[in-house]
Amino acid sequence: MIPRKLTRQIEVGDVAVGGGAPVSVQSMTTTKTADVDGTLAQVYALRGAGADIVRITCNDVEAAQGLAEIVPRSPVPIVADIHFQYKLALAAMEAGVHGLRLNPGNIRKEAHIKAVAREAGDRGIPIRVGVNAGSLDKDLLAEYGGPVPEALVQSALKEIAYLEDVGFYDIKISVKHSDVPSMVESYRLLSERVDYPLHLGVTEAGPPPGGLIKSVAGIGTLLQEGIGDTIRFSLTADPVEEAKAGRQLLEYLGLRARTGLDLIACPSCGRAEVDVIEVATRAQEALEAEKLPIQVAVMGCVVNGPGEAREADIGIAAGRGRGHLFIKGQVVRVVPEEEMVDALLDEARKLVAEGVEARLAAADANADELARQARQQLVEIQGDANRSAERRAQVARVAQGG
Repeated sequence: MIPRKLTRQIEVGDVAVGGGAPVSVQSMTTTKTADVDGTLAQVYALRGAGADIVRITCNDVEAAQGLAEIVPRSPVPIVADIHFQYKLALAAMEAGVHGLRLNPGNIRKEAHIKAVAREAGDRGIPIRVGVNAGSLDKDLLAEYGGPVPEALVQSALKEIAYLEDVGFYDIKISVKHSDVPSMVESYRLLSERVDYPLHLGVTEAGPPPGGLIKSVAGIGTLLQEGIGDTIRFSLTADPVEEAKAGRQLLEYLGLRARTGLDLIACPSCGRAEVDVIEVATRAQEALEAEKLPIQVAVMGCVVNGPGEAREADIGIAAGRGRGHLFIKGQVVRVVPEEEMVDALLDEARKLVAEGVEARLAAADANADELARQARQQLVEIQGDANRSAERRAQVARVAQGG
């Protein structure tokens, strides 16, 4: 095991970062945040690929409103990415996000930074000071003659001082550079100056294979030196590839355990028709005993479940008294609620033995129609079960200063 520098520990939702916690994997969605269903589908795909935390842009009021619907339905903690407009940070917190990323290069007013820190402190929400060589403060660029490691570290320290001035210490830091040696040196210098947890990444690494090589070179070097508490591969590619690569790197370095079964489950919401935790626990116990190397989703309702978890190999979503068994997002069978776990286990065995295409071909002819009817019935009965309209309106008021 690689000896690691002991840093302070913060909590991003239910994920511990720093303080000896397992190194976590992060990625960022590429969808428009206002596209709630599309963004959630990508969040679930990222979770399935190994992401522990997902960052989502919050660049306008519509995005903040989208977060109000996304966060309660996300299977992982959500960090809002904030640039330029500090009020959007306040709106994102109102939407329920689990963390913020602030860029010192474009939110520069001390009063605005401190206002965000005070609100984050009141809500128990951590902040990442996310320094980036490509958006460094022009005064620091002039002082240091360019985005050199010393300039990146100074930018981080200046921002940290603003946060500490108002008694805020739930901080993690990144000093990302697109040049690998500069990135490595930046983090080494920063690690000597602070004990806050560090978020590692090579910014704008580019498409694979070059982007993967740069990221592994930079992140892997620092992890081997015991530096780093959470990581992100910044690739010009499907973000699922970022999460997969990050998880694999940690496994190859012995920093995360290798996994067989990967079970994902929604956190439950107003639409849930079953005890998601109980069903997920039973399903995990049964499937782990079989040692099946597949990804399985347990979703609380048929309205959103199959679509949000369509990247899973197989899953089950609850309806009113029934379970909707799906493969790659397509409902293949509808079973009584009490048979959900048994049916899931039986279909999982067949899936591993026969493959996806064969099991899709064996789907019940009326499964899709039964699922459609169940979705419509739930929506008619429950209406806006997650109070989405109310939450969106409140987020808009905060973002607009009302």
